[in-house]
Amino acid sequence: MAKLTKSNLPSFTVDIFQNAYLSEGAREVNAIVQVISTGGGTSGGRPPADSGGSDAAVVIMVDCSGSMDYPSAKMRAAREATAAAIDTLRDGVAFAVVAGTHTAADIYPGDGRLAVATATTRGAAKQALRRLHPGGGTAIGTWLRKADSLFLTRRDIPIRHGILLTDGRNEHEQPELLKATLDAVSGHFTCDCRGVGTDWEVQELRRISAALLGTVDIVADPSGLEADFRAMMETAMAKEVADVSLRVWTPQNALVKFVKQVAPTVADLTDRRTEAAPRAGDYPTGSWGDESRDYHLCIEVPATALGNEMLAARVSLVLPRPDGSAEVLSQGLVKAVWTDDLAASTRISPQVAHYTGQAELAESIQQGLEAHRSGDLDQATAKLGKAVRLAHASGNEDTFKLLQKVVDVVDPKEGTVRFRKHVSEADEMTLETRSTKTVRVKK
Repeated sequence: MAKLTKSNLPSFTVDIFQNAYLSEGAREVNAIVQVISTGGGTSGGRPPADSGGSDAAVVIMVDCSGSMDYPSAKMRAAREATAAAIDTLRDGVAFAVVAGTHTAADIYPGDGRLAVATATTRGAAKQALRRLHPGGGTAIGTWLRKADSLFLTRRDIPIRHGILLTDGRNEHEQPELLKATLDAVSGHFTCDCRGVGTDWEVQELRRISAALLGTVDIVADPSGLEADFRAMMETAMAKEVADVSLRVWTPQNALVKFVKQVAPTVADLTDRRTEAAPRAGDYPTGSWGDESRDYHLCIEVPATALGNEMLAARVSLVLPRPDGSAEVLSQGLVKAVWTDDLAASTRISPQVAHYTGQAELAESIQQGLEAHRSGDLDQATAKLGKAVRLAHASGNEDTFKLLQKVVDVVDPKEGTVRFRKHVSEADEMTLETRSTKTVRVKK
């Protein structure tokens, strides 16, 4: 374990869990990298609110397309939820509210800039929510670009967070336009996405949240929006430091096969790599508060003789400095040792085994539901049966309960299930949306 504490930053620690022993000729090294951040109530080096500088920025994007009027409770709940989120803002936080249809309009403060949260501006923003009326189409990329333009008016604020609510599919924008938008705004702000009701597309919102290092979830009943928005805003307000990256250095002739976040959710970061130095690449992790995340790192190393040992990877948490350099917040080492001890080389790290299973669990759920949608009941039953077995074995009780709403579990140990005859769309979408949520390794 390595630890580095700076007076103006939260404290970060990195723990490496692995079995470093490899058999003769083996080339693949797997490790779980656990990162823990303890903010301790610090400001992350940002100016405190009472100094006249905003310490964070938030843009709330609310779907105001015509479908939000069916039923009308959705629009009413969206206004109430946005008001609750505004009430949760700390004094000094910069913020704006965007009404999203086939276009995007900042309804507060409405001048193309961000307001600064005070009792007065929070009250004015809640009054402005009366102007959120349903009508028009859905072009989510325009909402994200509007948010980006608002954030860019305050380049001095490092923590920038969006909240996006929609009830439908992105029907008034070509997929390539949304992709271009995500490519353009990625790295500028993080974004939590919420789908209300059951007429939106899980994979669409997951692509957005993944690109912007946020979360995605379903609020099937509009009455749940207020509590969900308040919780999202409380989490956003707890962030202490932004733009932290996982830097992975590997020796010559070694290759990073993948880097995945595996807790609290599964998210593949492999394709997000940016070159940082010779044989070193950075993988974005977004903003941090008091929290812990786990990452699965897989390295392919050159095989060497029995008895040899090598450093397979150096893993660092880094924060960019204004001068273009990076500050190392914490660091850990991944090793490889070749041995002819069969017991040592065949032992699987409990952490690696657990999170490999959690990733398989998420994949099995998504493949099973996709097979069900395409009418392949046998494949759907097999995949969701595997998911039941994995959830049961790993102690992922929340996912197991969601699976039980879709299949009748005959034998959880063996993964024997039967598809329920009458499954609600909300239950299927909830299972799919939350399929990537994982549990920690059993102690």
